[in-house]
Amino acid sequence: MKWQNALNDYRLYLKIERGLSQNSIDSYSRDVKKLIGFLEDNAMTLSPLKITEEHIQQFIYAIAKKLNARSQARLISGLRNFFNYLIFENYRDSNPTQLIESPKIGRKLPDTLSTKEINKILGKIDLSTLQGERNRAMLETLYSCGLRVTELISLKISDLFFDEGFIRVLGKGNKQRFVPINKLNQKYINTYIGDVRCHIDVQKGFEDTVFLNRRGRQLSRNMVFMVLKDLVVKAGINKRISPHTFRHSFATHLLENDADLRAIQQMLGHESITTTEIYMHVDKSHLKKVVQKFHPRKNET
Repeated sequence: MKWQNALNDYRLYLKIERGLSQNSIDSYSRDVKKLIGFLEDNAMTLSPLKITEEHIQQFIYAIAKKLNARSQARLISGLRNFFNYLIFENYRDSNPTQLIESPKIGRKLPDTLSTKEINKILGKIDLSTLQGERNRAMLETLYSCGLRVTELISLKISDLFFDEGFIRVLGKGNKQRFVPINKLNQKYINTYIGDVRCHIDVQKGFEDTVFLNRRGRQLSRNMVFMVLKDLVVKAGINKRISPHTFRHSFATHLLENDADLRAIQQMLGHESITTTEIYMHVDKSHLKKVVQKFHPRKNET
């Protein structure tokens, strides 16, 4: 078996069997490509079926100085998944990464913005331009619904159920979920669709896409990053902020206002509540509130 054939089959498996997004598939593929590049650079003619733990270890040692601990752990995890796939398909009997330890990494707490900072950023949008109305509706949706940037740019007009107060979101692994949307957010989207989007020459295939660029096509992830980065500079906020920061802020602010963690998990589309629990570490005061409100001894003296 050649590496490229194995990689192509692996990508199909991730897409069809695992239902992963294109971004996730590309990410897993990069891990394998790094290993292939190392083998080629060192004239090591080993197939995916013959490579051993020793060879993988050599690769990890060689690349470790270029990566931080978190990236190393991510790379090892990606390779482990690839060789698990080969075992699943009965190409191999063992996983050469199984005994390779990942570097210890701390749990990274997400950056968040206060409601005041978010309002300050949104307040810098120039509503005198056509793009301004789009950007306000777009960023409000990002924050008010806690979407991933890919979910935002993929949002369809047919996904808007404003009468019921929900939007339908296509998340990771093509899993659908319904997220509540408030009246203000609905107003901004309706204003954009009714006053701005209707004047755009929409390209074929994007008739149902909510947020469009000037050429009538779906916005790119990079465009959303650029729009937000420009507003952050104008707002004078000295934090490293990305669209994902709005998602983190959505979850944190809900938790601060006593929202149920399970409800937050459903709205974020987290498969495991363990992922959602990271927000418990962002604001530990929430734990104190829970005890004071619900513990039977709260009023005992």
